[in-house]
Amino acid sequence: MRAAEIRKKFLEFFRERDHEMVPSSPVVPLDDPTLLFANAGMNQFKSVFTGAETRDYVRAASTQKCIRAGGKHNDLENVGYTARHLTFFEMLGNFSFGDYFKSDACRWAWELVTEGFGIDKKDLWITVYHEDDEARAVWRDEVGIADDRIVGLGAADNYWSMGDVGPCGPCSEIFFDRGDAAACGPKCALGVCDCDRYMEIWNLVFMQFEKHPDGTQTALPKPSIDTGMGLERISMVLQQKESVFDTDALAAIMNEIATITGRPYDTGDAGTPHRVIADHVRSLTFAIADGAYPSNEGRGYVLRRILRRAARYGYKLGMEEAFIYRLVEFLGREMGEAFPELIERQEVIAKLIRSEEEQFGRTLNQGMTRFGDVSDRLGKGEAFPAAEAFFLHDTCGFPIDLTEQMCREQGLDVDKAGYETLMAQQKERSRKSTSATTESAGATVVKISTTEPTVFTGYQEFQGNGQVREVLATPGRFQIVLDATPFYAESGGQVGDTGTIASGDFRLRVTGTKKQDGVFVHDCELDGGDPEAVRADVTVETAVDAERRLAIHRNHTATHLVHAALRDVLGDHVQQKGSLVAPDRLRFDVSHFEKVSADELREVERRVQEQILQDTAIEVTECDKDEALARGAMAFFGEKYGDKVRVVQIGDYSLELCGGAHCARTGEIGGFLFVHEGSVSSGVRRVEALTGTGTLERVRDAEDILRDVCGSLKTDRDALGERIEGLLQEIKDLKTANKKSAQKDLLAEIDGGAGDRWSEGGREVIAASWEGADMDEILRVADALKRRDGERVFVLASYDDGGVRFLVGSSAAVKKGQVHCGNIARDGAKTLGGGGGGRPDMAQAGGKDVAKLAEAMQLMRDAAAQQLGS
Repeated sequence: MRAAEIRKKFLEFFRERDHEMVPSSPVVPLDDPTLLFANAGMNQFKSVFTGAETRDYVRAASTQKCIRAGGKHNDLENVGYTARHLTFFEMLGNFSFGDYFKSDACRWAWELVTEGFGIDKKDLWITVYHEDDEARAVWRDEVGIADDRIVGLGAADNYWSMGDVGPCGPCSEIFFDRGDAAACGPKCALGVCDCDRYMEIWNLVFMQFEKHPDGTQTALPKPSIDTGMGLERISMVLQQKESVFDTDALAAIMNEIATITGRPYDTGDAGTPHRVIADHVRSLTFAIADGAYPSNEGRGYVLRRILRRAARYGYKLGMEEAFIYRLVEFLGREMGEAFPELIERQEVIAKLIRSEEEQFGRTLNQGMTRFGDVSDRLGKGEAFPAAEAFFLHDTCGFPIDLTEQMCREQGLDVDKAGYETLMAQQKERSRKSTSATTESAGATVVKISTTEPTVFTGYQEFQGNGQVREVLATPGRFQIVLDATPFYAESGGQVGDTGTIASGDFRLRVTGTKKQDGVFVHDCELDGGDPEAVRADVTVETAVDAERRLAIHRNHTATHLVHAALRDVLGDHVQQKGSLVAPDRLRFDVSHFEKVSADELREVERRVQEQILQDTAIEVTECDKDEALARGAMAFFGEKYGDKVRVVQIGDYSLELCGGAHCARTGEIGGFLFVHEGSVSSGVRRVEALTGTGTLERVRDAEDILRDVCGSLKTDRDALGERIEGLLQEIKDLKTANKKSAQKDLLAEIDGGAGDRWSEGGREVIAASWEGADMDEILRVADALKRRDGERVFVLASYDDGGVRFLVGSSAAVKKGQVHCGNIARDGAKTLGGGGGGRPDMAQAGGKDVAKLAEAMQLMRDAAAQQLGS
């Protein structure tokens, strides 16, 4: 029975028992920051189990996309080493929301497993929570399971919870006994060991309680049922395979990996890389398809770890260039019918994975060489040094768990405590550096005692009256809390307002506005009058700097248009990752895997300007969050939204949840001009733009610069491009002439006897070094020596105060396999305190210890002579 048939049979079984068929929720949970990824079928029903939500059905069944690679449920380190563990899998499940409970759940599970799937009853075992006598009685008395086939286990095994908080309860599991051949030893038994003999195929959770942050539990309003059967595991049992990787759900992609790498799959230890890559590409593909992206924090960091772990196993298969992305299209063909999003977003997924692979690939070779150099010096059981683990993380991008995995394969420990100390020191340095260089973006907020929220009137008006609730004073400055204010407090990327607060006795200049838990705090400077008169209960007049606020309006509304236009031009994978809306500019960070080209940026700019020229009215409404989402308003996972949300709509072009201030019509934005595009981090791009009169000033400045350049180059505007190309060509010709001259000089020195030379029987070894020589020059000399007749190995080095860079190469006449330049270079780099390596016929390396250059050159010369002479 193929996986697709098993999925269908499971769902049909429960459809016949009046269950609603519910599609899988995204593997990236929306609006649920308690979860990294969906890790169980019940995630999307969480609010139903707690009673916070009701639906028009009380029974449901689904097949849910799941990832268990972080948080409470994490199988990452087991993947590839056991027959059953995966980070990505499909969870088949049936659910009852206060309808049926333990009796029906157990009876139906047994019926489907034994009659529907035809599994022999003698191969099945049952586990229950050891205090759940009710469940044991159901299995024994209603289903007819012998009592000695029911095993009671503790909370670690048979008490299920979604996370640190949320629904939970005792559970009961059905295990398949794979027989003595799969046992780990004579004492192998269910609940005693964790080997692959006893395969858990179905977990029935009896949802009775809700766990709270303080550790307490309360009874759910209605006892419910949540079950989970891993599709890949039940496929393994029904298809009589030794591993989930041998089932039709994964075998095809395993074969594709073997084809791409040229390394056949081995069911033993040698096949671990294939298994890891097959699993990890599924996790990456599904997570990216649902809106997650590799980054340095949260879900993104988990994905980056998964990708780099897969890339490292690809390296073990000889893959030193990006290849994982090539599996995305194949995976779409295999699973796209059940999950069409894999096909719809295939191009974006592949490009993003490729970008991440290539980024890590630039340091992977260096890191693997460094790891090999260090591990070769250690004996089994010794600790991999903390400083080296930190170097692999900080310089080569190796997550610490990847280094730990490589050490386990070598029988080594890792000085994890020392590594954590180094990481803490780096974070502290970074924190101090950031604190020292970052300018304050607005008012400084201190601790206030007022808790009643401020009434914000600034959407409708820029002036008003208010009563002072609280004053915190320092010499010349005040922190003012009012009962009502038109001043917008910094939030959602929009900067806080400035302006004035005044009474008959004083005048304050507001330099910034922020808020704490709904209380607006105005940072002020005394601008005249009696400072003693600034006190609580005084009635004041408030006035926002209107010109500044209107400039902010233009940039905020333009930001919404930019977001929509970027999604139009680049794809709907683009999502906001950060923004700054100031009076002088807008800055917008989005998820995207590569540089936004000049043509793409120009098209985005054109579409924004088109919307501005249409002078569309901006409609702002308040409604329930669910209603807004149903209308198609954009929301972002990880963001916190209340039950009531503010929706900003610009015609039929943009619809977003937003609490900021906006123009009344798009025409108020005026001009629009991009002034910057660049990278913030891997997978995140930043654009900056100007609006209003700022665009005119920018264009005028550019025109002035252009006029001055034309004057300096003595040409007119129309001929400027041609003039610059001519000058660049002149510079290029001069550089080429200089390099050719330098090449001739270095070759002449070698031919004149410079350096160390060994020659015998038509074979020669050349070792030469130069202070400050350009490596491009040395590469050209190496190319000349490589093409000369005769068997030859050469070591050419350049050095300065910063260290040594060198290459080792062999001529075309040297027999394949006789000399390995990569090994020679690696040994030389060790002497210099560095690293590197490469191909048998050409390798580059380097190191910092210039004082040992002569020693390293002699070592490499002798090694080359020995290999060439042999």
